[in-house]
Amino acid sequence: MAKYTAIGGQALIEGILMRSPEKTALAVRKPDKEIDITYLNSKSLRDKYKILRIPVIRGMIAFVESLVQGYKAMMMSAEKSGFADIEEEEKKDKNAEEETGTEVKAEAEETAQQTEKTEEGEKEEKKPNALLNVAMIIGSVLGVVLAVFLFLWIPNKIVIGTEWLFNGGSRFPNVVRAVIEKSINLIVLVTYMWSVSLMPDIRRVFMYHGAEHKTIFCYEKGLELSVENVRKQKRFHPRCGTSFLVLMIFVSIIISTLAQMIFPGAFSVGWLWVIVKIALVPVICGIGFEILRFCGKYDNILTKILSAPGLWMQRITTKEPEDEMIEIAIAALRAAEPEKPDVDRSIDERAEKGAE
Repeated sequence: MAKYTAIGGQALIEGILMRSPEKTALAVRKPDKEIDITYLNSKSLRDKYKILRIPVIRGMIAFVESLVQGYKAMMMSAEKSGFADIEEEEKKDKNAEEETGTEVKAEAEETAQQTEKTEEGEKEEKKPNALLNVAMIIGSVLGVVLAVFLFLWIPNKIVIGTEWLFNGGSRFPNVVRAVIEKSINLIVLVTYMWSVSLMPDIRRVFMYHGAEHKTIFCYEKGLELSVENVRKQKRFHPRCGTSFLVLMIFVSIIISTLAQMIFPGAFSVGWLWVIVKIALVPVICGIGFEILRFCGKYDNILTKILSAPGLWMQRITTKEPEDEMIEIAIAALRAAEPEKPDVDRSIDERAEKGAE
């Protein structure tokens, strides 16, 4: 029988991050095919300040901490997996020149490279990391700008335009406005996720996402953590971040309706409505976090209804993993498992003794 566990994870570049109440571990497949395990700081502000453990508030804190830690883990996975190694293209160019050039030219190039390495020293090794940092920062900023444009500004203008087109400029009821606005958000989110899932690199991340879910399911059922057992599990989990995004959209319908009642003129002023919605994001995240915890902890008709949209969305954001990806997920979960597991793991002990 499956049991609720507080362990959660995140798919990365050729790796997986697993979090438990005690530990946070990052497992990455290195270029030499070995698995690298790194432990990250798992201390939360919620552990330090009791007031931050209050429902809804704890969701706000968890959301921010998850974003910060997730960004750091993504950077580390890109570096450890060799994904950020910009010297690969240089090596390919060098090999091409060696195949078509003369031995004298190859020796001259090798001498020049050795001289350059001697002069630059450690700077040459740090260059890929510096470029990756800049690229990630720029990408994050552009991502925030794009998210504000697509999910806040554009839907607001479409609703106002729809009112002029079908209602002679008269405003729709607040609930209707909120439903139209959030329906556009949902369409944009599904379209975006489906589009990026077609990219080979993103598809691999989604495969690791599937491995993460399957491994947690195997753990929750108290089964031995083996590739065979993990492969048999479902890849759709109710506590997934994808489900959280979908839940946020539905929660936003209620919050948006209330916001229009409190600030009746804000919706008609695009930039002001964007500010109001950004200010309400922490509240929406906090409520969504509590609903997600509820869905992951209980299995009944209500939780199935609440989880259904997010589980459907996971058909896009999770893919069936390869065995090597499952190995990474297992390594990450074992590394993050707390000293006192919330699921009976005696079966792992019996499996280890049997192997001996």
